[in-house]
Amino acid sequence: MIDIHIILLYCVYKEVYNMRTNIIINDELMSKAKKISNLKTKREVVERALQEFVTNHSRLNLLELKGKIKFADGYDHKAMREGVSN
Repeated sequence: MIDIHIILLYCVYKEVYNMRTNIIINDELMSKAKKISNLKTKREVVERALQEFVTNHSRLNLLELKGKIKFADGYDHKAMREGVSN
């Protein structure tokens, strides 16, 4: 069975769009994905999976920002959570 992650990474890395390809996909997994997503075709499921994969892996890890953000004097995150403004 072909590892779909390798194919997805290749497509993202090469920025290939509208590429026709043949891949072997687990039928049970595809059925579950179609049911959960309410998508009708395998193509739609793969397209959605690619979009979500790219979005999720493109986000900057919040832990990498530790110590790199300077907040304004008087910034009170607890007060903001409670809806209290200065």
